[in-house]
Amino acid sequence: MELSSFIIFLAAIFTSNILLTNFLGMCSFLSVSKEIESSLGLGFAVVFVMTMTSALNYLVYHHILVPMNIVYLQYIIFILVIAAFVQLIEIIIERFSPLLYYSLGIFLPLITVNCAILGVSLFLIIRNYSFVQSVAYGAGSGLGWLLAILALAGIRQKVKEKFVPIGLRGAGLSLIITGIMALAFIGFSGVVIIQ
Repeated sequence: MELSSFIIFLAAIFTSNILLTNFLGMCSFLSVSKEIESSLGLGFAVVFVMTMTSALNYLVYHHILVPMNIVYLQYIIFILVIAAFVQLIEIIIERFSPLLYYSLGIFLPLITVNCAILGVSLFLIIRNYSFVQSVAYGAGSGLGWLLAILALAGIRQKVKEKFVPIGLRGAGLSLIITGIMALAFIGFSGVVIIQ
């Protein structure tokens, strides 16, 4: 039985959250999640890039790599597509909205090295999704990543670090919170499994 694109979209957000079940994209997740505003900016950028590059990498894989019998180059090609797309978006934003470009700062280039974006492209090939399912999975994974980083940023802003033991301040507390969030998302795991 083939899963519908909507089910894949919802499962990518909740039951198979790319960050909280596969722990992909943790570096930017932990480093940017100090404030809600910066987390929101990076999260929306990740949603957009993840959705678009999942569609692009699907097309590249099925219309270039497979017909030319060079599937063994998929990692390199996927990374090139992601880097080129992020660079193009960065140029367009800098040209047409300098204010947005400066407010995002380092976050745009940081997306290129976010392993969650490469992971989504690889998962959609491994799971043999159709084009529409691939786009739904990319968008859902991006929204799941956004949801997770916003939740962590909100919790980190509410927690008063002066009441936290010195050894747990910073990354230690963030990892504990992330682990508890991952346990909460496991509660959804019986609903739909797409792995």
